[in-house]
Formats: sequence, C-alpha cells, structure tokens
Amino acid sequence: MLTRTLQIEKINPAEFFGANNSNLKHFKNFFPTLKISSRGDVLSYAGDEETMDEFERKINLLLAHFNQYNSLSENNIDNLMLEDGSKMLSHADGSETLVHGNGGVKIKARTVNQKKLVQAVNEFDMVFAVGPAGTGKTYTAVALAVRALKNKEVKRIVLTRPAVEAGENLGFLPGDLKEKLDPYLMPLYDALRDMIPKEKLADMLEYGIIEIAPLAFMRGRTLDKAFVILDEAQNTTKMQMKMFLTRMGMTAKFVINGDLSQIDLPNKQTSGLAFALDNLKDVDEIGVIRLGQSDVIRHRLVKKIIEAFEIAEAEDKSKKENEGINKNRI
Repeated sequence: MLTRTLQIEKINPAEFFGANNSNLKHFKNFFPTLKISSRGDVLSYAGDEETMDEFERKINLLLAHFNQYNSLSENNIDNLMLEDGSKMLSHADGSETLVHGNGGVKIKARTVNQKKLVQAVNEFDMVFAVGPAGTGKTYTAVALAVRALKNKEVKRIVLTRPAVEAGENLGFLPGDLKEKLDPYLMPLYDALRDMIPKEKLADMLEYGIIEIAPLAFMRGRTLDKAFVILDEAQNTTKMQMKMFLTRMGMTAKFVINGDLSQIDLPNKQTSGLAFALDNLKDVDEIGVIRLGQSDVIRHRLVKKIIEAFEIAEAEDKSKKENEGINKNRI
C-alpha cells in the first residue's frame, strides 16, 4: 500500500480540519478505501495510486476554498465533491466581494449558481432566480442591490413580496399598517441588517432610499433608477405578476425570486411565477437562473430535507397520474 503526505501551509490546520477534526471525518466518508490521518499540519493518506490522485485533487479544492472564504463547512465539502466542484472556485464575474457587511464581513456568491446569478444581473435588467429554500436567492439579490446603491448605479432599493400566509391563519395582527406587514418582510430586513449598519439603515428606510413594501403597494407606480427585488414570487397570482413586471422603468434592475415547491396561494390558483417562467422563456433579454440542492448554504440537514420532500412529491405525482390513467381505462 502506497503512502503520501501533504503539508497544510499558510492556514490554521485546526480551523481547516474543524473542531475535533469534524471536517476531516466528513471528508473521509468520500474516500472509504483510504487510510487518512493528520498530525499537526501534516496530512497522511495511504491506498491505491488512482484514489490518492483523486484525493489530492479534492483536498486542493478544499484548501483553495478555505483560502478564499476563510471557512469550511460540511455543506462546502459536499458541494466540492460534485463533478463541477472546481467551478465554485473560478474567478470569473461573481466570485468577487459583492459588498462588505457589518464588521467588515465580505459577502460573496458562494456557489456555482449564485455566481451565475451575479453574472446574470450584470448582463440582464430582469432576472428570475428560482430554487428551494436556503439557496441564497434573497441574500445574493439583496447584496447586489446594496452594491448597486453604494456604487451609485441606482438611487434607491425597492424590496417587495406578496403578503401571503404560509399555510397558517395568522388572524388579527395588532399595530399600524407597518407593524402588520413587517412579519411578512422579515427575511428582507434580516439580509439588510447584515450589510448596512443599524443607524444608517434606519435613515435609509426613513428617507425612502430603501423601501420595503407589500406587493399590493406597487400598483400604478413606475419604478425607475431603482434596484427592485420581488421575493416569494411563487405566491403571486398571474395578474399580480403582470402588474409587477410592468412597473419597470427605463433604468431599473428587477430580480424576481421564488420557490415553486412552496406555493401558498389559496384555491389552487396558478402561480404568477410559474406562468411568467413558462410564457417569457423565449424573451432573450430576460435571465433565468435555477438553483438547486448543491446551492443550499444553511444547515446540512436542509439539503437532506429538500431531497426527501422532492422524492416524496415525485412519488405522489406519479401515483396520481397512474390513478388518472386507470380511471380513464374504466
């Protein structure tokens, strides 16, 4: 059995390998035929030559990722094990820092499709970003909006979403109109709080430089010289989507985010997002980015939950289709 060693240089091996070697243990799962161990900054591994070559290629991807982002999680390891893992580390448009958040944190596109989203927004004035929860659709879009505002490419940011309850009846909400609507808009506030100091954000909201409003408030307006984000677009009706898309001014950027697996519209109404994607697919000036499980950057369990639900939904759909075929035969 051949044995090789690799020295981890210029980074803290304890941070790279994780607490109690958690990252190293997770990485070992992808190479069960290798004997892998670490001592200090030296990584030792033994096995057949071909597997060790692949191990070295992957470990170098992990090192490059750590050098670029100063962090490494189990989700990062899972993503970098994919065939296109090396593309995550490309330095094409989208890999640069989008904005420096509070405390100097560098906010960047972290996955292949998040980088594609950045590239699409650079290229198109209207972009649809579609994918499951946790793929960074809203966060990346807000970062791009803050960047555009800081670079004086736009004069304001407009963030909106339909006020649709996610399968719950929230009943009477106390307070004025803003207090009633703020719970629906909380994900947008959360992203902004990461990127803009608290006092400055309060001033921007007060003077309308950043506007957060429910979709119903967009009717009759022309949104110009603005970066506009429609979040939770799967919960728009066809008429609401048409209304929103036609608010676009001459020098505006529109990003429309949504997850077609989480439609909360009552009475089985057709989602405006699904309708728009189907009917605008031949418009060359509109970008469409589809994010998937490999883009999930929340807790690693989120990815497994999404996968399990997708399998169950596919089986349920297949079962209903078979039942329909059998009824027609009868």
